[in-house]
Amino acid sequence: MQMNKQRLVVVGNGMVGHHFIEQLVKAGGLERYQVTVLGAEPDSAYDRVHLSEVFGGRAPKELQMADPDWYAQQGVDLILSSAVVGLDTGARRVTTLHDEIYEYDKLVLATGSYPFVPPIPGHERDGCYVYRTLSDLEAIRDACAGGRTGVVVGGGLLGLEAANALRLLGLETHVIEFAPRLMPVQLDPVGGELLKEKIERLGVRVHADTATDCIVDGETARHRMVFKGGHYLETDVILFSAGIRPEDRLARTAGLAVGERGGIVIDDHCCTSAADVLAIGECALWSGRIFGLVAPGYQMARAAVANLLDGDETFGGADMSTKLKLMGVDVGAIGDSHAQAPGAREVLTLDRQTGIYKKLVVDETGERLLGAILVGDNAEYDTLLQYYLNGVTLPESPLDLILGERAEAGAPKLTLPDSATICSCHNVTKGDIVAAVKAGNHTLADVKACTKAGTGCGGCSNLVKQVVDTTLLELGMEANNHVCEHFAHTRQELFHIIKIEELKTFEQVLHQHGQGRGCELCKPMVGSILASLWNEPVLEPQHRPLQDTNDAYLGNLQKDGTYSVVPRIPGGEITPDGLIVLGQVAKKYDLYTKITGGQRVDLFGARMDQLPLIWEELIAAGFETGQAYGKSVRTVKSCVGSTWCRYGVKDSVGMAIAIENRYKGIRAPHKLKFAVSGCTRECAEAQSKDIGVIATDKGWNLYVCGNGGMRPRHADLFATDLTDEQLIRYIDRVLMFYVRTADRLQRTSVWMENLEGGLEYLKAVVIEDRLGLGAELEAQMAHLVATFECEWKNAVEDPAKRARFAPFINSDQAYQPARQWVRGQAIPVDEVELIDIKELV
Repeated sequence: MQMNKQRLVVVGNGMVGHHFIEQLVKAGGLERYQVTVLGAEPDSAYDRVHLSEVFGGRAPKELQMADPDWYAQQGVDLILSSAVVGLDTGARRVTTLHDEIYEYDKLVLATGSYPFVPPIPGHERDGCYVYRTLSDLEAIRDACAGGRTGVVVGGGLLGLEAANALRLLGLETHVIEFAPRLMPVQLDPVGGELLKEKIERLGVRVHADTATDCIVDGETARHRMVFKGGHYLETDVILFSAGIRPEDRLARTAGLAVGERGGIVIDDHCCTSAADVLAIGECALWSGRIFGLVAPGYQMARAAVANLLDGDETFGGADMSTKLKLMGVDVGAIGDSHAQAPGAREVLTLDRQTGIYKKLVVDETGERLLGAILVGDNAEYDTLLQYYLNGVTLPESPLDLILGERAEAGAPKLTLPDSATICSCHNVTKGDIVAAVKAGNHTLADVKACTKAGTGCGGCSNLVKQVVDTTLLELGMEANNHVCEHFAHTRQELFHIIKIEELKTFEQVLHQHGQGRGCELCKPMVGSILASLWNEPVLEPQHRPLQDTNDAYLGNLQKDGTYSVVPRIPGGEITPDGLIVLGQVAKKYDLYTKITGGQRVDLFGARMDQLPLIWEELIAAGFETGQAYGKSVRTVKSCVGSTWCRYGVKDSVGMAIAIENRYKGIRAPHKLKFAVSGCTRECAEAQSKDIGVIATDKGWNLYVCGNGGMRPRHADLFATDLTDEQLIRYIDRVLMFYVRTADRLQRTSVWMENLEGGLEYLKAVVIEDRLGLGAELEAQMAHLVATFECEWKNAVEDPAKRARFAPFINSDQAYQPARQWVRGQAIPVDEVELIDIKELV
């Protein structure tokens, strides 16, 4: 005989409310309960954490966590656009805005929070918005279409996300923060100031320690924000993002216990003061605390499910550590980041030159990590979080952890117990992941699907992969080397698939050989493969979303938000007229000028809107892009060779020019640098390059797979006394074999070291043609050479592409970076200590 099901009503269909349903379904709760979910919004649950990505081009549909059909398939009644306005705990029923009544045996309140709007006179004016829902985004987008300037009130995490949204919409953006620094809850004064510097270099003005008196009509814009002290700022759009408040009005009117400053009071089982009523997420107040992150809400959801199904899981508080990327800037905060614990000590490093600040807070013994702050580089976040959460003993010198002197993430892989929590969002331990792998889930995607690890905020994905790989190795199996969870292939396999099937877009590749939507790993990698094979301009509409910041604007983004312009100067040879043009352009646009070690002239400090104008002048003078921004062939350095040098035996300049013009524009897994020396005195330093050529009295010696950088490697002698034709043939084959078989972002040196057989195997493939690929590799190179197109020229001649470089949507006004004059040139204003040449002399 079937037991009568109890009526369970869930009020709220946000991220936490949806997670509750997922956990209830997983635990078999639908056998006991008939479930009704009432959502106030017209959209089913979506990912609010990544809301700003909609302004970056992501479709709102992609944020959806589950569509209504999923609820129907589970047997759950999902009713949207049904805000609940009444709760009668005595009659056990709720009433919606449309006077619909739903009776319950158990009730779960997942009403979330609402944006706090400071009671500033004028805050209710038209043109003032909050930033919380998809509907808010639509209204903000409409408002920005007719505006030039936007202001965000609030410099916390949500405020900076909102500022990024305005920035992506093309508005001149300002942030107003009442506290003395940005993100005051997470960051100390040094971290807050450094974050301010980085964000301002991207064109967002920050006004810290600023209070607004009132908002009135503006003279040059829609609003005037009048600040204490009398100064003001005029703006067209105002977003309030000054924090959140628990949405407890329903509970408050029903007589449930709430906190003095808001929040529905709950116990460890998520029970409220009313019988059979539970509360979870940002509306709930546990032990006097509101938890404004998704991971604690998920933990509450699991505790509530356990309560309803007679389980023993409870909620005992949650870690509020955060890792994020704000406008491309890494920020991380762990535990007691302000060193408030008795006896706490700080260990820190600050590099203003690179904009990186890292601070550890340790106990008085120096053995336990109490907290940390990271600004500019989050590489060590996962490792530090595990030290903090699991009480792992710190190394003798904790500073090693943030100076990169330990092996990457080595400590967690070796020392974490199985009980260590890897994924806070879904409460997944290291033991859970290990068990999943041992149960036959041998890919990262399988483990994520099985355990949900890494599918919440995504911050633990790298650590999840490390645990999976380590477990596979301990089982004597080969660790998964798939590109990411979206493609069950290596880069080499994907290259082969795209080539054989002649796939031309990321969407085709993903649809036919992948899953999901793609990510920051696979999108640029597939974009690089498509460029390596078909050589279409990277700013074509189908390729533009795959590019990173540099490729997206065909220039290297600099620390102050401007770009560098680097024209190609093949072999370093340039006419006096060419030099004059470069000087004239630099002078006209106040660009900092630097001759590089690769024998090029770099022009620094160009605003985004100036780039097409500068390119046009350079193109008219015969220059083309030097692709200093791309993972491609950068330079071919040369000495003067036999043309001038009394020791030179061959024309190194002529060969360098020929090589650079042949291989320019070729996209590869990593950047490539060449050099040609006219004799064995080696003035061009060819033996430190990816491709090095040295003249002898019998021909050319070819060196391969060297590099400078952080891990310099001497190139290996590949072949000797080559004719011009042999030299080009071998370089063609080496480069195309590298492009075809290397891993993502793998330098030629590492690639060759990882080839089974190393240098000798590469010789067999290229010189002996042992794999029979020689003609194919040469044909592929010939195609790339024949289809080269200057990306600058392509961009300036295409009105749609050129429009992307406009400073703002409806204004020609441009961001003006701050400058100071040093040694006769304009450089960014910074706190970096500059060398006083006169004093040294």
